[in-house]
Amino acid sequence: MKLTMLAKDDKSQKGDCPSVYMSDTGELVVQGFQLDASDLRELHNPLPGEAAVRISPEVVLKAIRIYEQNRPL
Repeated sequence: MKLTMLAKDDKSQKGDCPSVYMSDTGELVVQGFQLDASDLRELHNPLPGEAAVRISPEVVLKAIRIYEQNRPL
């Protein structure tokens, strides 16, 4: 899978996390800090192999704006 970074948290002090990427399959990939065990219990019906990460709404909205500007018509 090839990933292209759409947006990252401008306040990130250590590289590119949290971030949102576009994959060559047309799906979004989110990189962030994993939820701890107590927060994971709040998820509804997680499937084996699924993970949950934290990411600010601002980074998601920034990624959506960039996606909207760059997607083919």
